[in-house]
Amino acid sequence: MTTTPSPHCPSPRRRFRRLAGCAAALVLAATAAAPASAAAPADAGDAGLREVLFVGNNWDGTADVIGSTGDHARVGRINVIPDKEERLREIYLNPVRLAFFLGIRETVGEGHDQYVDDMYSTPDGSAVVVSRPSFADVVSIDVTTGRLNWRFPVSGYRSDHMAVSPDGRRVAVSASTSNTVHVLDIATGRELGSFATGDKPHENVFTGGGRYIWNMSIGEVNNDLDAPWLDWTKGDRRITVVDATTFERVKVVDMRERLDAFGRKDLSDAVRPVAFTPDESTLYFQVSFFNGFLEYDVASDRITRLKELPKNPETDEDRTTWVNDSRHHGMSMNPQGTKLCIAGTMDDYATVVDRATLREGPLVEASKPYWATVSGDGRHCVVSESGADRVTAIDFATGRKVASVPVGDHPQRVRLGHVPAGWTGPSAG
Repeated sequence: MTTTPSPHCPSPRRRFRRLAGCAAALVLAATAAAPASAAAPADAGDAGLREVLFVGNNWDGTADVIGSTGDHARVGRINVIPDKEERLREIYLNPVRLAFFLGIRETVGEGHDQYVDDMYSTPDGSAVVVSRPSFADVVSIDVTTGRLNWRFPVSGYRSDHMAVSPDGRRVAVSASTSNTVHVLDIATGRELGSFATGDKPHENVFTGGGRYIWNMSIGEVNNDLDAPWLDWTKGDRRITVVDATTFERVKVVDMRERLDAFGRKDLSDAVRPVAFTPDESTLYFQVSFFNGFLEYDVASDRITRLKELPKNPETDEDRTTWVNDSRHHGMSMNPQGTKLCIAGTMDDYATVVDRATLREGPLVEASKPYWATVSGDGRHCVVSESGADRVTAIDFATGRKVASVPVGDHPQRVRLGHVPAGWTGPSAG
């Protein structure tokens, strides 16, 4: 396939350096009995709610709300930074916070402020909870009025990926500069607990029906020390598994050891987006700098297969030009557990992969696709095209594009959620 380079792919430049400086797997696998993440809260069948997809426009400070199925047409838009002026006043009066704020803009933000990383709706559909990296916080926004319900400042200077519990009542957020995950009550913003991680916690996943939280720390991705022989400079990268009630550590998985045993000492051990099978027996994961993904058997605690996906011949092979050490960033699995959808971020495509054979389908052209999620009916993979300011739906059955919808500036995370029936946007804000 011949594709066009993303217009937003950065040119080589100097980035800032670092912003801030056991139970057995068999037991874990045996107790993991529920789906890896909750696509819908417990009362999703309420006739007063409409299922939607929230699309976080990171550089815009907005969240577009689109249909969860069909043509995925836009329903409305939410301003997720209604308190922007107040937050900026606080930042500019604090020299340390200002330094980190500007550092985020120059590095991970690719020259832009990061206003929305992740978001989930509350079980009753009345609010959306948003992590805001540049403001180092998590906020709840009333979807009817557009006003803040609560705000939780994370430890350190940047908030990142989140996860919601299967019952929709707890949200876990990575505080990337303090190597901490906070777990909050989604209704009140009250902290229920926290736990320590490796360097730069990133993706979070609830498993075992909400009994466990898996956190993937990716280490330092904001410097130019990207040559393979400098991999050791990237920090402590590991998967930390904790009890979601006590927040005590259950297990640590160091993928460096597993990759070496699998014969791939050349690959980074920075685990990026992941996808569990429906029974949680198998984990698929992406790593920094790699155009593909790996398969990890939870019970045997070993990597079992690797899939390398095609390279775009137009992609610059200089690793320092790749966004935050990504080559591919974004993956999801259909509800049946038979297909994977992969966002080939720096290669400007997305593709559906058969899980049994690991054979990829058509390469669907996409401009810097940054995330992949599943539509409400499970039929489509929905990919955010951050380089083209749109989301694109790909049919899991055929691997073909079925719809594209314009959204705001630099869409990243896409999450399934709910709003009140008949909702078209906040009345204020």
